[in-house]
Amino acid sequence: MPASMPAAPPPLSVPRLFVPDTLAQGASVALSPAQAHYLGTVLRAGTGGTARLFNGRDGEWLARITALGRGAASLHVAQQLRPQRPGRDLWLVFALLKRHATDLVVQKATELGAAALLPVLTGRTNAGRVNEARLTAIAVEAAEQSERLTVPAIYPPREFGALLDGWDARRRLVAAVERAELPGIEPIGTAPAALLVGPEGGFTAAELDAMRLHAFVQPVSLGPLVLRAETAAIAGLALLQAPARR
Repeated sequence: MPASMPAAPPPLSVPRLFVPDTLAQGASVALSPAQAHYLGTVLRAGTGGTARLFNGRDGEWLARITALGRGAASLHVAQQLRPQRPGRDLWLVFALLKRHATDLVVQKATELGAAALLPVLTGRTNAGRVNEARLTAIAVEAAEQSERLTVPAIYPPREFGALLDGWDARRRLVAAVERAELPGIEPIGTAPAALLVGPEGGFTAAELDAMRLHAFVQPVSLGPLVLRAETAAIAGLALLQAPARR
């Protein structure tokens, strides 16, 4: 192979795992019991096999399994496959939904590259609490499968009014509002931004009035049809990141 040719990437069948450890050539990484079980029992991997590791800071690395037993595994970090690159600074603010719908939003928002997920409690929110550990696990799995190099930050739920009052006005908040004559959603480019999606039934009149008091809020329409909240989150994130129209 000519010296100028890059090394062939590992096959897609090589498992990809998120780890908290610092990744560098020659480092040793110990996996969690769940990850060791996944490698050894689910994937039938063994000593000498390989895995791709990422931690959200140091890029993606190829590592070799040096020890694998019941509930424990160690890997030797061999070479960097991809350097860390900054992702798009796009957040998702969504009215907390029932468990299954919230899980879906977290999974798909992670796959679509959202940098942070912020659940919010609105007047028509039909849920009261979240299991942050479960949502984080869903985001980690989605990041592993979607080839992204980071896992989105997941924040605890906040009241809608408190969210608006504490918002950094330098970040545009694109609010998807249904049943209103509004401009359509447009791609945002690289500027910091966030998508706001309401609950089933939409925002209350008082919440719409509160949004109008803040110049950083940009109400938009996602089209003529009334979408389920989880569909609106997925469609809105995709449209915000679409190539700029010429």
